[in-house]
Amino acid sequence: MTMKRIFPAVAAIVGLSVLGLRGAQPEHHAHLSDDLQRHVARQAKDRARVVVHGDAAAIDALAARHHVQVVRRLEHGAVLTANAAEIAQLASDAGVDHLSGDVPVRTWMSVSNASTAADQTRAGVGGLLGIGAVPGVTGQGIGVAIVDSGISTHTALSKKVVANVSFVTGDPGVADVYGHGTHIAGIIAGQASAATYVTKLYTGGIAPGANLINVRVLGADGTGLTSDVIAGIEWVIANQAKYNIRVVNLSLGHPVNEPAATDPLCEAVADAVNAGIVVVVAAGNSGKSADGHMVLGSITSPGNAPLALTVGALNTFATVKRSDDAVTSYSSRGPTRFDLIVKPDVAAPGNKIVSLQANGSYLSTLYPSLHTAGKGSNAYMTLSGTSMAAPMVSGGVALLLQGTPGVSPAQMKLAMQNGATYVSSGGLLGAGAGSVNFWASRQLAASGLVSGLLNTVVAGLGVSSSGASYWDAGTMGQYLYEGWGIRLLSPLEAPTVWRNPSQLKYGYLNLLGLTNPLASIQAKWLQYGAVAGWTKSDTIMWGDTISDPQGQTIMWGDAYTEDTTIMWGDSVLDADPR
Repeated sequence: MTMKRIFPAVAAIVGLSVLGLRGAQPEHHAHLSDDLQRHVARQAKDRARVVVHGDAAAIDALAARHHVQVVRRLEHGAVLTANAAEIAQLASDAGVDHLSGDVPVRTWMSVSNASTAADQTRAGVGGLLGIGAVPGVTGQGIGVAIVDSGISTHTALSKKVVANVSFVTGDPGVADVYGHGTHIAGIIAGQASAATYVTKLYTGGIAPGANLINVRVLGADGTGLTSDVIAGIEWVIANQAKYNIRVVNLSLGHPVNEPAATDPLCEAVADAVNAGIVVVVAAGNSGKSADGHMVLGSITSPGNAPLALTVGALNTFATVKRSDDAVTSYSSRGPTRFDLIVKPDVAAPGNKIVSLQANGSYLSTLYPSLHTAGKGSNAYMTLSGTSMAAPMVSGGVALLLQGTPGVSPAQMKLAMQNGATYVSSGGLLGAGAGSVNFWASRQLAASGLVSGLLNTVVAGLGVSSSGASYWDAGTMGQYLYEGWGIRLLSPLEAPTVWRNPSQLKYGYLNLLGLTNPLASIQAKWLQYGAVAGWTKSDTIMWGDTISDPQGQTIMWGDAYTEDTTIMWGDSVLDADPR
């Protein structure tokens, strides 16, 4: 499907105002992201980095009018530096629709191959005389761009990295000085043979046949600028044909400071998706505060992008069976701030994941306890977080794309969500459509949803797919409470929707099968899972006061400020127990 860009082009768009009694137009005020609003409120003299949209000529004219400096050019805009007074002046300029901060982004930091059914997907299944066969896939030839802290040399990545670029401001190096991107690369496409005599805890990446494209946007401390990430995504779009880039992994982000429609990172995600690239994004690691309170509405940017495939983290408790899986305490939960969009879209294993260690990196040096096995360029470490869950899904997407190369990003989301297993304890706002099952999704993609609700076997136990999918604009939660937010797809409708996903009801929960069991779950429980039992109210709305069984008050995402937001980055060093 050709997906229409749902984000406005934020150039010089000036609407006509209704004249007042004296014929004067109201004073123009551009929308400011939260961080810039705080900067202006403080009357700060220091200059902030400000993302503005428009073509080069318009931005040069804007900068000249307000005597501010252009410090970086982007494909559809630029970065200016301005103090509080200058930001206020820019916001009053009729040629400016909105301004966003070029805020720092950070990283979000074996059972997984079997628990996601990646092993079955790679093996495939034969049919009688080839009828009904689903060939095995490894992601062969599919390019996956890792927009992260770089990728360092590792035995498990021999001949896997086909391109290296850096967009880190002032740092052209492409090696992983921090140690995050290499770990992610191993989850996606590392070779199991490298660990044969080193550790049994690493069994290779999800899609060992995929090619990796190293797009470094995070520096030695694991941080970077929003504009660095945008520049990296723009490079990916420009080079997608050269390297057959079909997937982008973004295990990074920053707090949500504005609606998705004006968020520069969300706009960049939309550009990539509309170019035919599946963008997989970590939900964030802000599901609990520093003092242990659960935080609802804590999805981070760009995980709040409607077109992103946003991934939450599961704790598999070191078992392949799904009955004990749970959303990790730190995994960010929906709905999204400002827009109230139901996110994440799916969930995947993310707790205590063993993958590749970048030799001499910041993480391995500062936290030696993370080291698991091996040494030098064949070492392995354990990290946790939605950063680890996202590349599980990126690898799974690569597997499906090899098997059905014509699949669009919209169809891929349909396959991933419909094949997942609903996580009742986490609900839609904790685990999305559920725990990914690549084998079920592979069969759904291969059949064009003709298979309908699937019962598959994972680790010898039968599991049912959720048959759920959604693209939410912030209406789905309210629609579900009102009793008309579900659309049941008949066996005849499902294949039609697959061929043209625009026929799905946007902002509805779409369920395969006229008797799909999810349709019978009360809306509050369907969305919030176990949290629904912590309040007597029939609904849970943003800002409601809720206490857990221990009496702790649950926080909402807007309870954070720039001073208290301390959990948006780095690996989760205190992973959930077991």
